[in-house]
Amino acid sequence: MKGYSAAPAKRRWTCFSVTVPVVVFLSLVGTVSVLLGLHTRFPSGYFTDDISVMENSFPGSIHVDDVEATRISQKHESRVSDLMDKFTPSLPKAVTNNITSNAHGSNHNVTTNPRNLDRRSPSQPKVITSQSKPGSSDSKGLPIKQVSASTATRGTDQARGSSSKGSTDDAIEKPCQLVFGSYCLWSIENKEAMKDEVVKRLKDQLFVARAYYPSIAKLKGEEKLSREMKQNIQEHERMLSDAISDADLPSFVQKKIEKMDQTIGKAKSCTVECSNVDKKFRQLLDMTEDEAHFHMKQSAFLYHLGVQTMPKSHHCLSMRLTVEYFRAPPGDIQQSHAHKLDNPSYRHYVIVSRNILALSVVINSTVTNAEETENIVFNVLTDDQNYYAMKLWFARNSYKEAVVHVLNIKDLKFSYPYDLGLVQLSPSEEFRVSIHDNGESSTFQMRTEYISVFGHSHFLLPEIFKHLKKVVVLDDDVLVQRDLSPLWNIDLQKKVNGAPQFCGVRLGQLKSYLGTGQSVNSCVWMSGVNVVDLQRWRELDVTGIYQKFLRKFHNGSETSWRAAALPASLLTFQDLIFPLDSSWVLSGLGHDYGVDADTVKNAAALHYNGNMKPWLDLGIPKYKKYWKKFRVQGEEFMDQCNVH
Repeated sequence: MKGYSAAPAKRRWTCFSVTVPVVVFLSLVGTVSVLLGLHTRFPSGYFTDDISVMENSFPGSIHVDDVEATRISQKHESRVSDLMDKFTPSLPKAVTNNITSNAHGSNHNVTTNPRNLDRRSPSQPKVITSQSKPGSSDSKGLPIKQVSASTATRGTDQARGSSSKGSTDDAIEKPCQLVFGSYCLWSIENKEAMKDEVVKRLKDQLFVARAYYPSIAKLKGEEKLSREMKQNIQEHERMLSDAISDADLPSFVQKKIEKMDQTIGKAKSCTVECSNVDKKFRQLLDMTEDEAHFHMKQSAFLYHLGVQTMPKSHHCLSMRLTVEYFRAPPGDIQQSHAHKLDNPSYRHYVIVSRNILALSVVINSTVTNAEETENIVFNVLTDDQNYYAMKLWFARNSYKEAVVHVLNIKDLKFSYPYDLGLVQLSPSEEFRVSIHDNGESSTFQMRTEYISVFGHSHFLLPEIFKHLKKVVVLDDDVLVQRDLSPLWNIDLQKKVNGAPQFCGVRLGQLKSYLGTGQSVNSCVWMSGVNVVDLQRWRELDVTGIYQKFLRKFHNGSETSWRAAALPASLLTFQDLIFPLDSSWVLSGLGHDYGVDADTVKNAAALHYNGNMKPWLDLGIPKYKKYWKKFRVQGEEFMDQCNVH
């Protein structure tokens, strides 16, 4: 039994001793083949360019046959297609087509500028485009072929080219204007060419380096690269903290740019979690967009603040004139013309204003273009703050034979106890309204218009000028270019207000402001140049009608008191407007950049309605030249207050 049992044991040991060397040999052969790439190509997931680079770094690698290469290439294309399908909803169609075509047939591999990923106007809905970024990846961590910036730009330009120029303007400028008002138009008109390219380049490098740094810092064995990138980021930040323009940069800035380019190139060659880089890019992009939108809103606010407040130089002029008035009061020149002030046989103009310069231009332009000036009387209604400054101004400056009569609304006595603050000075009110553009094919297109109407003070004119039968009311943002005397011969046909009509806005489009009950197809009327029949006004008690509407729209606040002027004025004169010929007044010079030069020259009066008044730095330059011609020159106080 012992002999029988020993024999099998010996055979088992012999078999085992033969098997072990075979296994060891095969394992060594397998390891060597893997290292040398003999079993197949490198793992799929890289594009052709990336494979070539890796194969060239291993001289001992061997290519597989064409059939295998074709199979792998098809697999790569399939991955690209799946990836593009994944990102298609957030990519523009033209850009998507270019990316797909480049991934299938092009070998371009240029990094995309991160600042070009999302160019949109501030008012457009925020869309984060999923364009390929350097080092981005799909959900499986596979590198994505990068898209050249020029290719993406060409695709976008082709998409834009398919639409008309007008539609592009509607899609970009109009929504922007709805959000930020005419500031958008002004910013486009005053846009300057980009300067300081080196500073811009530093910011771009810093943007990319910050996106890669968190991922590089987590890699083992890349501590040196991580320190190098951190040092470069700090140096860029230090230079940008001390420099606003290229002239502020140190002389060695070009070396720093080259050093950062090399560092970013090393970071791109590392195998990192591309989703982290993509996430960081998106985070930085969102922060940049939010910051840009914040600055846009802030700029628009400051723009409107500059529009609605008196410039410092104008305020200085008013104060200096007031002080000078009390230092050396001028003689009361109005006493010598007292017989003209209440005489209805003279041509009386009425202007309600607080602005001395604007007022002087209106009067000067009217007198300059008038054939006869000895029968002209200007009745200026202002508040007590500007009353003495205006008294001195018109005592120092004469306008041919015309008489300027300045009245302080606080000094006037009214027989009727007006309520709702009508005795406070309220010049013509101007409103910016946004309405649907019926001329556009899309109902979502909006446009913005500026409507100016009488202020509350205008409805006191029949009682202030009790002996006058007819007056011409001018706004202080009007410039006269022709003789206005024919206006006095117009038959108003028992209407009260001869006014220019603006049919770009209908009453039906303002039903949210006016309510219901008015003729929806009637055009709105505009202040600026108005012929008012005061005698007919008194017969119909237009002021009483206005007060009823004012009570309806006024809720007690200062804001609603001013806002109520729009619906109350439009509804009060709904059936009492006599439309003036369109050649008398040209409106829109305070907001519309597209008015033809010939049209401007042929108009009898120019109305600068809108935010960009001609006496402001924000005014439209090509229209300001008409206004400057009639501004007083050589005035001592204007030079002292730097009024230019």
